[in-house]
Amino acid sequence: MSTLRECYPEPLERAVLKTQRALDAHMKRFIALSPFLCLGSSSQDGADVTPRGDQPGFVHVLDDTTLLIPDWPGNNRLDTLMNIEANPQVGLLFLIPGFNESLRVNGVADVSLDPSLLARWDVNGRHPRSVLRVSVREAFLHCGKAILRSKLWDETARVARSALPPYGQMLKDQIDVRDSAEEIQASVEDGYKTRLY
Repeated sequence: MSTLRECYPEPLERAVLKTQRALDAHMKRFIALSPFLCLGSSSQDGADVTPRGDQPGFVHVLDDTTLLIPDWPGNNRLDTLMNIEANPQVGLLFLIPGFNESLRVNGVADVSLDPSLLARWDVNGRHPRSVLRVSVREAFLHCGKAILRSKLWDETARVARSALPPYGQMLKDQIDVRDSAEEIQASVEDGYKTRLY
């Protein structure tokens, strides 16, 4: 490890000092504006990252050190939830479209089925199956270098959807199922229309 540290310059003082042990007003506002986050978890089988998204503010700030994240319908693999049962340490990366900066939050999570928590989200009478409650260990704003290098929000860098086959075709090519690529695609698109919540 010392050899690796010697290959890099020392971090700027502000990069070290910016880590907060609780969410401040700027972080709470960032979370309220964010419609998307990446959630990292791990277990003895390895690490995993999953996307979570909804309308801005879908992650609720319960207090200065607690976040609530709804678990809306997905593929039902439960990779993240099972990881959290094995190892509650998680990492979150919040993004806001058009913002170069991001927000990193690391903490300890648990999965709750508490009806009073599930009731906090209601979309046409539907509620999440469970809620992730994250106790914040550290949080800090992250500069925009990676997003600027990637041109993530730059319209001129958008990739045409035709650069890859439809999702249904890619999935059919990867797995041996009876459904055709067209049937898989139709099912996925129906899910986008009728099973987001």
